[in-house]
Amino acid sequence: MTDEHARLPEPRPGDAASTPDDWRTLPDLAARALGGAVLAANDESFAEKESLIRPYPVLHQAGTFGHKGQIYDGWETRRRREPGHDWAIIRLGVPGIIHGIAVDTAHFTGNYPPHISVDACRLDAHPALTELLGADWRPLVPISEAKGDSVNEYTVNDRHRCTHVRLNMHPDGGIARLRVHGTPVPDPAGFADLPLDLAALANGAAVTGASNAFYSNPVGAIMPGLPANQADGWETARRREPGHEWLDVRLAGRGVIRIAELDTTHLKHNAPGQAAIEAHDGDTAFELLPRTPLRPDTPHRFVLDHDRPATSVRLNIFPDGGMARLRLYGRLTDEALAEMRRRFDNP
Repeated sequence: MTDEHARLPEPRPGDAASTPDDWRTLPDLAARALGGAVLAANDESFAEKESLIRPYPVLHQAGTFGHKGQIYDGWETRRRREPGHDWAIIRLGVPGIIHGIAVDTAHFTGNYPPHISVDACRLDAHPALTELLGADWRPLVPISEAKGDSVNEYTVNDRHRCTHVRLNMHPDGGIARLRVHGTPVPDPAGFADLPLDLAALANGAAVTGASNAFYSNPVGAIMPGLPANQADGWETARRREPGHEWLDVRLAGRGVIRIAELDTTHLKHNAPGQAAIEAHDGDTAFELLPRTPLRPDTPHRFVLDHDRPATSVRLNIFPDGGMARLRLYGRLTDEALAEMRRRFDNP
């Protein structure tokens, strides 16, 4: 995304289940960085199932053969000689409502599945594989045509919370990547009235806009864990005109922010010179963090002395640069916590 004033579509306020204008902009709930995992497959004779959720682009070099034949960066099953189909079960790193699914068959040309389908289930906590195999699976994508060496995209209209998906190939073949785009719906029981990161994607926050995202997807700034490298976060192009860059984040819910962490780790020569945070409570704006100098390659922690709730924030950086992580620790209001419980309890 390189638009100077890029704005990401978002659900209607208070309705996490509404359909965004383009589900491709939503996070991949199955991403390994969020804790996703490929738990099982009925067959992986030619290429391992774990490849399905690898984060990097599909790699391929023709004429490279191992003990199982041509080496593929993906999941590939044997040639099926009996009735049935092949499947793989994926645990979502962040459970939620799925809006669209992308099945990438890159470099699978004579060995891709002609049809696929995707099912989902909801099993909270930490179910065993035997429980998943016997779960009440419901269809998200019916049996649908797939093309080889292509990104096959399927819109999902199911509005139930999902914890696992099952990718089916009819009858067999190879798939390089699976992306499960959706809206996080966390379990508020895990918050236990403790302070939490109101800007965390895993807690239900979302990036809704960025002035510039030339080098990396701004959603990286609200991903879990420590930044792995300079590309793991949000980074803009060099600004050549007056002004500054900004990042908009819708909070997990209306809450009071008491700690702000601005992390420039790995950004040694391209960190912002200064930053400020503007908070919004509906249509009301107020200063959360005044314009403050930042240091390169440094986690910054600021204690905020206020008790005003907010629903979203705008991080302003001066004049440009990168932000590896944005953390905003605080507590949800009672009303926001009740709304989150309602969303979670929706069957």
